[in-house]
Amino acid sequence: MPTMRDAFLDQLYDIAKEDKRVVLLSDDFGAPSLDKFRADLSGQFVHIGIAEQNMINVAGGLALAGKIVYTYAIAPFVPLRCLEQLKVNLCFKDLHITCVGVGAGFSYELSGPTHHTTEDIAIMNAMPSITVLSCSDSVMAAALAGLTYETPGPKYVRFDREAIPPIYREGDNDFLEGLTVLRESPDLTIIATGIMVNQAFKVAAELAKQGIEVGVVDFFRIKPINEKLLLQVTQQSKRIVTLEEASINGGIGSIVAGFLADNGQALPLKRLGIPDQYYHKYGDREYLRSLCSLDVPSITKTIREWL
Repeated sequence: MPTMRDAFLDQLYDIAKEDKRVVLLSDDFGAPSLDKFRADLSGQFVHIGIAEQNMINVAGGLALAGKIVYTYAIAPFVPLRCLEQLKVNLCFKDLHITCVGVGAGFSYELSGPTHHTTEDIAIMNAMPSITVLSCSDSVMAAALAGLTYETPGPKYVRFDREAIPPIYREGDNDFLEGLTVLRESPDLTIIATGIMVNQAFKVAAELAKQGIEVGVVDFFRIKPINEKLLLQVTQQSKRIVTLEEASINGGIGSIVAGFLADNGQALPLKRLGIPDQYYHKYGDREYLRSLCSLDVPSITKTIREWL
């Protein structure tokens, strides 16, 4: 199965062949899907080099000239290295630019905390006018290429680095709603985002063995929230768990908590995410997850003890 990155870029390639306004800027050569874009659509591809701040400046200029612009980089550097440029050159001007960041959460596990993308949801959620999308599989990634092309305005799309088992089937969902109820339960619902949707299903399977039925919701459009659908989810469940491989401060747990407060819902909520610290440890992704209790056994135990 393709990675989210390759599924997205392959679909974007097909779109760009038909619309010469589409331009892709990259600070990286490390993907076959980029090679195809560069070889066949050289007039619509610019390799910026390791200069993420300048890439966003160039994207702003191209968008003002009428181009539909995509930027590609690894997520530790876009958005985090170029926040001022994103604020001034995308959000101020409300331009049709989509910033793709690959490597959400602990994707680059062995590279250490400099490459762990844990703060991006909190930071980008604070930027006015931008849409924030957190992808959960390659089927969604391919669909988001078309969705971001058709929808004006600034967007940040966060992808995982791994090729993960698909959650959706092609054509199942148009992804316009912003969240998907994948499994229902009136007692407990896990609202997850990104790769942790997959983790939520594993946890649900473990809890089912103990007689606990768990619903699973994919919260993929983090901003703007689909308030109507989220309200339906929270009204139909007695307890909510949020699950993210991102900072517990300002992530989807904070977003859902704020939503519940704003709507006067006194609903038990357990927020599971990365604690307020960096991990200066060397190990694979499962090891890093175990350090912050985001592995399946730890999540299962936490929820079981909370009930």
